[in-house]
Amino acid sequence: MQLQFLGTGAGQPSKARNVSSLVLKLLEEINEVWMFDCGEGTQNQILETTIKPRKISKIFITHLHGDHIFGLPGFLSSRAFQANEEQTDLEIYGPVGIKSFVMTSLRVSGSRLPYRIDFHEFDENSLGKILETDKFTVYADKLDHTIFCVGYRVMQKDLEGTLDADKLREAGVPFGPLFGKVKNGQDIVLEDGTKIIAADYISAPRPGKTITILGDTRKTDSSVRLAVAADMLVHEATYGKGDEKMARKHGHSTNMQAAEVAKEAGVKRLLLNHVSARFLSKDISQMRRDASSVFDNVHVVKDLEEVEL
Repeated sequence: MQLQFLGTGAGQPSKARNVSSLVLKLLEEINEVWMFDCGEGTQNQILETTIKPRKISKIFITHLHGDHIFGLPGFLSSRAFQANEEQTDLEIYGPVGIKSFVMTSLRVSGSRLPYRIDFHEFDENSLGKILETDKFTVYADKLDHTIFCVGYRVMQKDLEGTLDADKLREAGVPFGPLFGKVKNGQDIVLEDGTKIIAADYISAPRPGKTITILGDTRKTDSSVRLAVAADMLVHEATYGKGDEKMARKHGHSTNMQAAEVAKEAGVKRLLLNHVSARFLSKDISQMRRDASSVFDNVHVVKDLEEVEL
């Protein structure tokens, strides 16, 4: 499981940072890639990665500001140029209005897609659990921006325990169908009458990972709720230390406020994202140092960077 950042800038693209988009790679878990936001130029960024557009099965939009959605029509259209046997349907989750934006863009441009898009729109009265599969659950909650904006909490369900094959062989179980039965949790009896209790040879379930990805927001309690005990928190840092008043005026956060959220939520790692173009490389280093005075395990991400969970 990895996060890869396709755009880490705020508001408009710069030479160093494109506008907002990141993907959660779940290739080993479910052979899918989930995208979060799709700012202008996202499809160009994908060309610099190993991401296959047909593997992107779900897109989660945090809000409808242009730097988070203007890349959607282009990406969806280019995704249609795959071979027919590679066409896969797509789901888009986001605030009410995202369907109208996408469908109008496709209609006006005369674009035809050979795959199906299922839209899942929500407003502030229909948040909470928005998706559940056999392996993942996704929650959304309202943040505090200048327009309706959400953050997402992606929770991997507990992983099955692993079979201790060596211990099973030592108990006299021959490799083959009996191994499979024990692995599936079924007790067995050997030819000599020995009873093998499956639970004795399977480790306890392992907790799944939790990833919190926030849209643009002022510091707010819902950010903390979404991030409680998360393995990874992706939080915007449009402004730096001392810019709290400016950040609040424009519906954003500083690096220090992001660090406070991480500390209050008890997350394991904080990734700072959505960085203003006015910050140069030396400023980025200072931004990280300042934030680390509040929360130690912090990193400022850059475009195309991949982070292992």
